[in-house]
Amino acid sequence: MRRLLIAGNWKMHKGAAETAEFIEAVLATRPSTAVDVIVSPPFTSLPAAAMLLTASNIGLAAQNVHWEGSGAFTGEVSAPMLVDLGVRWVIVGHSERRTLFAETDDTAFERARAAQGAGLEVIFCVGETLEQRDAGDTFAVLERQVGGLGALDAAHLVVAYEPVWAIGTGRTATPQQAQEAHAFLRLRMSELCGAEAAGRLRILYGGSLKPANAAELLALADVDGGLIGGASLDVSSFSAIIHAAADCAAGDTP
Repeated sequence: MRRLLIAGNWKMHKGAAETAEFIEAVLATRPSTAVDVIVSPPFTSLPAAAMLLTASNIGLAAQNVHWEGSGAFTGEVSAPMLVDLGVRWVIVGHSERRTLFAETDDTAFERARAAQGAGLEVIFCVGETLEQRDAGDTFAVLERQVGGLGALDAAHLVVAYEPVWAIGTGRTATPQQAQEAHAFLRLRMSELCGAEAAGRLRILYGGSLKPANAAELLALADVDGGLIGGASLDVSSFSAIIHAAADCAAGDTP
């Protein structure tokens, strides 16, 4: 049985002091050990987060990583540097990296490859735009985006499905839409890395998941958690989602 994973992506929010305050507040809620929890602060807040999370059951992720271990890449951060900080996870290929910063399928894969090579766990993001969905191209886009993942270690990989049209818009994929996309991704990953590995692979939903819809989405057969954006910035909403995941893991579903 796949353990549910709740990952908070803070994007460009929370400096070091805010990060410490938030983490202390979440730890005080005693988040359930029945689900895996990760927070992903900005680069400058990673040291403060690492110090507080060392002895906790909450993991720490970076929001991006370069594909080279070192070199003349001004402004970039390498996987070995993240490992030195105590980071154990990294988000790769987020839609905002793709749409705003020219990330491609190839560069996202290279980042994932480098991260795994340094011992990091990878959350690899995929998802279609509204135009692509309306054109009936959702599955073709997803197939292309995961095409290189068969060369990675599936045991240290998580895939996050984030319909771009549902990120920060307040719109959410219906349970049927989410399940269809997740089931397709699991089938495609089965073709790439084998049925056994695909059966163990966790696929997160990443489109405006919040306390109001968490239980319904997390109960879907192929949804193994969430990559949370805005709702992860508030202690009460993030904790509520973790609680919903714990209820789901215990079989208490709607």
